Amino acid sequence: MSRSSSNTLRKRCATFATAGLFALGSVAVAPTATAAEIPATGTFSFTTGPGILPAWDSANISLVGVSPGSVITNTGTNIARVTLPLVAKSGTANAAAGGFRFTNNDTGATFRCSNPTIDTRARVIDCVLPSGYNAAVFAITDIEERTRIDTDETKTTIFQGMNLQIINREMAIRLNDQLDTNVFSASVVLGDGSLVVTRAR
Repeated sequence: MSRSSSNTLRKRCATFATAGLFALGSVAVAPTATAAEIPATGTFSFTTGPGILPAWDSANISLVGVSPGSVITNTGTNIARVTLPLVAKSGTANAAAGGFRFTNNDTGATFRCSNPTIDTRARVIDCVLPSGYNAAVFAITDIEERTRIDTDETKTTIFQGMNLQIINREMAIRLNDQLDTNVFSASVVLGDGSLVVTRAR
């Protein structure tokens, strides 16, 4: 992992508790000390919910993976699956490589989420934007199941049933403005995600 990526993760992790408080409003997140960054492996993935991909298609909005992330679209079932590899973690913040972008196929306008960090305690997904700044773009409104598997050498945590939404009305407006559309809303569940993260003991 590069020095710049390492510093970026530390900065993001140091501010996640505050971001969670202000972005989610009613969700209380107690402040914590910044945990040490450690290497990690695994994946974060999410599948779009019913009606989401057809709505985007009707507005000519496409979802594209940014390597080493990927997006696979199933036209038969009208769903898209985003998969991102994990590279590091700091406390409950899990850093992924690559990303994804929304593109307006009529105008060429894009909104890119790079190197997302998924924080299961603050329940936010933070993206590096093209400007270089970080922003909490998505909220994790529910985590249905958590499983932990320990071996002599590793610790693996699996989160399933992660409901994802645009984090607030302001971010939905930003997406709509930047992509010249009106298809995004903070009140709609975008999809169902899962996170599998493994680290050394």
